[in-house]
Formats: sequence, structure tokens, C-alpha cells
Amino acid sequence: MYKEEDFNDEYVLTVAKQMCVAARTAPKARGTDNLIIRICDKDDIRNISEQLVKDYEMTDCKEQFLLRDSQNILSASYIVLIATQNKPLGLNCGWCGFESCGLKNQMNKQVPCFFNSEDLGLAIGSAVSVATDSRVDTRVMFSAGRAASRLGMVNNCVQCLAISLSASAKNPFFDRK
Repeated sequence: MYKEEDFNDEYVLTVAKQMCVAARTAPKARGTDNLIIRICDKDDIRNISEQLVKDYEMTDCKEQFLLRDSQNILSASYIVLIATQNKPLGLNCGWCGFESCGLKNQMNKQVPCFFNSEDLGLAIGSAVSVATDSRVDTRVMFSAGRAASRLGMVNNCVQCLAISLSASAKNPFFDRK
């Protein structure tokens, strides 16, 4: 006899891996792949939680959601990180606020390329759709993604989003206080 609690985490990890593949194969501007994709286990999640507490303290305890998120992610079995490197595609669209990619790089290299950000959004959508189809609960969190980025979990990416995953009786990421 198999008991659900004996294979629940294994199932969620399998879904997390499928999410990573979905993110990788999501459409990308000019077919250019600038994504960094990782799966965080419980140890990584604890580290991200601790970083969120530090981030909260850096705001003089004004950004309450950081403290809330630091506790909320501890309910996750895994977290999928999807980040984008900041590599302008040379389209000179101006959507980053600069007239050209060259000017953006000259004035402020940290400003994200619009198309890198768009690719990140498409990858997130593809990933969470896999989780939804697999009946795994998720929450997309910029706060945990930023904390993971600060910890160096996604190289030097300028944008990172975290998708917390759970398969429990009640979605722990839905009714947040």
C-alpha cells in the first residue's frame, strides 16, 4: 500500500522539474535564451527565508510583507527560481526608457532589457501552468526571488522570480496575512 505522504515530496519535485523544462522551452525574443533556472530544496528555502528577514530589517521593519513571506515560504516543498540575465537584444525599442540599447548600456547597465523581462514573464507563465495542470499549489513571489538573487543563487541576474510549491490539503500561499 502506498501512502500519499510517502511520495508527496517526490511528486512535487517531479513537477518542479517539469516546470523548469516548460520555462526553458517558453518562447523567447529573437530565440535568445538568457534564463537561469534552479530548484531550491528545504535548506535553500531556509536560507532564502533568513535573507528575507534581513531584507525586512534593512527596511527598518517597514515592509511587513517581507517578514510574512519569510515565514510563508517555509511551507513550500520546493521553490523554482527563474531569473533573467540582463542582455539587451539590440532591437533599440526604447521600452527600457532609453533611446537605444547602446545608450542604455552606457547610462545604466542595470536597467533590465524589456525583452529579457518579457521572456521571464513568459517562462513564469509556462512554469505555473505545468503546476496547475499537475494540481500543485504555487505562488509567484518577487520578494523570495530577490532574496535568492542576493544570495547568489542565480548568478548575476538582475531579475529573479520565485515560485513556491506545495501539495497539501490547503494552499499555504493563498490566505496570506
